[in-house]
Amino acid sequence: MTKLLLVEDHEELWDFLSRRLRKRGFEVILAHDGRQALDAVTAQAPDLVLLDMDLPVMDGWTVARTLREASDRTPLIALTAHAMSGDREKALAAGCDDYHPKPVDFARLTAQIGELLARSSSA
Repeated sequence: MTKLLLVEDHEELWDFLSRRLRKRGFEVILAHDGRQALDAVTAQAPDLVLLDMDLPVMDGWTVARTLREASDRTPLIALTAHAMSGDREKALAAGCDDYHPKPVDFARLTAQIGELLARSSSA
């Protein structure tokens, strides 16, 4: 079973996403701040991380940079309400592999997850 780490601090969103992702057959691990995210990547070795960029304790930008500086290549999808021009590029520059603006388009997000998982398994 494919393991996803969902890093989100808003209960409504993590509840919605985790339930829908589990229905799609994913194992979902939850973290609610950036420090928990780093710990979960190390302890749980997820196949992909859905990373909110506006988190308490440590923001998603720092989490992404920290993982990449440690040579961790776990695929990262930035989830952010920041949908301004340049935000996608900022997320990619921080180390994310893809970007998904909020509100979440679940069909599009699952397509992005599938594409990144396929890419990482062939690498």
